[in-house]
Amino acid sequence: MKTGTLPVPGASLYYETRGQGPVLLLLPGGGGDAGVFDGIADALAERFTVVAFDPRGYSRSRLDTPGPVDQRVEVQSEDARLLLEHLAQPGEAAYAFGSSSGALVALDLLARHPGRLRLAVAHEPPCFGILPDAAEQRAFITEVHRLSRAEGLGAAAAHFMAGVGGTLKPLPDPAGLPPRAAGTIGRLGANFPLFMEHELRQFTAYAPDVAALAAVRDRVRLAAGRESRSHLPYRPAATLAERLGTELVEFPGGHSGYTDAPEEFGRRLAELLGSHPSPR
Repeated sequence: MKTGTLPVPGASLYYETRGQGPVLLLLPGGGGDAGVFDGIADALAERFTVVAFDPRGYSRSRLDTPGPVDQRVEVQSEDARLLLEHLAQPGEAAYAFGSSSGALVALDLLARHPGRLRLAVAHEPPCFGILPDAAEQRAFITEVHRLSRAEGLGAAAAHFMAGVGGTLKPLPDPAGLPPRAAGTIGRLGANFPLFMEHELRQFTAYAPDVAALAAVRDRVRLAAGRESRSHLPYRPAATLAERLGTELVEFPGGHSGYTDAPEEFGRRLAELLGSHPSPR
């Protein structure tokens, strides 16, 4: 594995690469970083140049100005584009897989720069505004944020976990884990308050450009976990797939399937990517 940093407007991005072949960009969920993909990255690196990075303001990706800032899908999408421009061959269209917040980034990147991606796999994007009960879900997110300020992160996390149906597993105890895994858990814990205050409301309010995505629907795969069926994380993926007239692809596990069942999840992702024909 190789590591590097890339200066972008307003920040410096930390990234990791491994493997060889077509570029596959992995985009983490809210508050996540490159380390969350360790369970699937090595296997995928047998067929792809796997790129994972820490979104700006999280973990090892530093902002140029002091203090946290509100996260925006469009900004993280532009960061992802610049990273691909830096690492991919000139004119090469890459693959992208994003989960949760990262799924929104993948969709935005494809909508804005369709020539940059040959396929975007969006796993459980939390674009709650496309749901018929969008007002109820906005109220849910507002209550999570209120709890984080009034009663602390523990109360907010408990309400959030209950609201998504328990499909997001809690982080393991870093004690006894290998150093790299323990380091990842430590960084995610430090990122969580930033996610609650500066990303949760902003990302769940994001509205994907359905018209732009419909124009490249052959390069979009909406995905959701089998354990998420009937729960909130599954519904936006199913709704958006229906609006685009595409099939919803199911993956093992729930919202955090790539960390809960990494071997099976990684195989499913490799199969899905391999089934997509290369551009002529």
